[in-house]
Amino acid sequence: MVYVVGSVGYKFYLQLSDGSLYYPDYITRLVGLQCEALLNSFGYQVQLLPHPDEPSLKLIINGVYLARIVEGCNALSVIILFLSFIVAFASNLKTTLFYMLSGSVLIYAINILRIVLLVMASYHYPEYDKILHGVVFPLIIYGFMFLLWVFWVNRFANLKKANE
Repeated sequence: MVYVVGSVGYKFYLQLSDGSLYYPDYITRLVGLQCEALLNSFGYQVQLLPHPDEPSLKLIINGVYLARIVEGCNALSVIILFLSFIVAFASNLKTTLFYMLSGSVLIYAINILRIVLLVMASYHYPEYDKILHGVVFPLIIYGFMFLLWVFWVNRFANLKKANE
């Protein structure tokens, strides 16, 4: 139920985001800006530009167009999936809410690092771009979420059973 409500709410959010204030939408724009800031802090010359043909942001490093940041890059769908699982195996309310919040923040942060590492790797090793983007980097975000799930079930979901 949480997954359905979260997914429908997210689709509604995307439909309301007309791009007039934040292009392509607020969260995707925020992810782009945070990736830009982190890449700049590593010494890269980064430009983040609105894509003229689609709702995405073009990420350009040292004059080389390397990636586009689309709505799927913002990790919200992964966070919705994460939250759904945690609610399905809920513990006490306080522990569950804390884990939901902290896990969501961790997934978001790992996602920013994942995008930055992908862009850096694509810049330095363009021949590995397809395997990095298609296999390695999805494995990072979904693998991390899986580890959070395993930790939750082994550590906190069992508390509910023990207290009953």
